[in-house]
This record gives sequence, C-alpha cells and structure tokens, in this order.
Amino acid sequence: MAGKVEICGVNTARLKVLKNDETTELLIKSKAGDKKAREELIAGNLRLVLSVIQKFVNRGENVDDLFQVGCIGLMKAIDNFDTGLNVRFSTYGVPMIIGEIRRYLRDNSAIRVSRSMRDTAYRALQMKEKLMNDTQREPTVDELATALGLKREEVVFAMDSITDPVSLYEPLYTDGGESICVMDQVSDTKNTDENWLEQIALNDAIERLGDREKHILALRFFYGKTQMEVAAEVGISQAQVSRLEKNAINQIKKNL
Repeated sequence: MAGKVEICGVNTARLKVLKNDETTELLIKSKAGDKKAREELIAGNLRLVLSVIQKFVNRGENVDDLFQVGCIGLMKAIDNFDTGLNVRFSTYGVPMIIGEIRRYLRDNSAIRVSRSMRDTAYRALQMKEKLMNDTQREPTVDELATALGLKREEVVFAMDSITDPVSLYEPLYTDGGESICVMDQVSDTKNTDENWLEQIALNDAIERLGDREKHILALRFFYGKTQMEVAAEVGISQAQVSRLEKNAINQIKKNL
C-alpha cells in the first residue's frame, strides 16, 4: 500500500482521525468508565503521537520506542483531561506527550547532565544568537563567556553537554558499498597495536622474574620508594637493593 509505514506493527496509513466533537463525546464516555471509548480515543489520536515524535527522531533513538513512550503520554492525557474546560484535547495532549518523551530521553540517556548546566547551555545559545544578529558573525567562546559573565571553561562544558553523542560506527563517507566510519578517522597514538604488543611482552618479561625482584621493582617504580626505604622494608642493605634492581631490569631487557 502506498504511503504505508509501520511503527510497532501499526500501519500508520490506516490510522483513524477523530473530529473534535467525536473526541469530546468519547472523552466523556471514557471518564464514565467506558473502556471501549478509551480504546477508541487512543486509536483515534495515534497520529497526534506520530506528529510529536517527529521532533525527536534525529536523536538516535529507536522510533518504535519513542512511539510507545508517546502512547503512554497520550493515555495519561486522556485519563487526566478535564472535559469541563473549554480546551481542545490536542492542546492538552501534545505537551503531555512531549513531556513523557523528554522524561524518557532524560532517564535513559547515557550521559546525565545537570539542570544548571543545561540552563547555562541554553543561555549561551540565546546569547550566541543575539551576538550573531548584532555583529553578523559567529561569536567566539571568549566573547560568549564575557557576555554571560562566566568563565570560558563553563561555557565550553555547557555547550558540549547538550551536543548529541556520535556513534563510532556512524558512516562519514560511502563509496562503492564501503563506508568510512567515525572510528576509522579517530587516531589514538597511545593505544596502538605496537604499544599493545609491547605491553604484553613487558608483562611476560616481568612474570619471569623471581618474587623478590618483582616486589622490589613494585616498591621502587609503582609506589615510588627510594632504595633506602625499600631496603628497610625488605630487610636487606641498600647496596643489595641496588644490585637486585639492576639485575631485574637487565633481565627484563634481555627477555624483551
């Protein structure tokens, strides 16, 4: 069927749209305990949920999940709506659905951002727009910080906090069926394959030492103690510590 889109197994092309008087009548019946009327209300307002989740589809969340959460917000709106008020149901329902989705995104986010930092970020965005209108160019971070009366670091952290995280597997370029992902462009000079193999070799070389040599090296290079301190702890002379340390290091070099 043309235009058919399924979300949570629901064919959105066949969703019913209720008229305002039909919605009002079903709301009254639902308030009176009519479960069938409530189900008709939910089914008749699913397009309302679809229109709301369009605002959130670019955040990397599963559309089916957003649709289900939006339906929860819709049901809360139906149960809490006051039929005595001269207000259209959609006017009340949309904020309820948006609130439910935002709560879901906040509670399930991998990165928790404090309210104060979000407020700072939104203030920075507003100031950025104002400065762009005044100067006809994008302001620097220092200019934003000065205008807001904040430290440069606070502005940077706040702006980063509201930036959506990017997946390492997100494709940047596709040619002939092969995609280059973010991960392919990220360079790590520390955790390279060469360093990884050297670390394995070093661990293996240290494991070949005797227990006393391992203990002395740990005290010297892990805990940062002097040879005199090691000698006092182990119960040998400083000259013996020096000799054992030197022999252990030479043995490690040989094993490498």
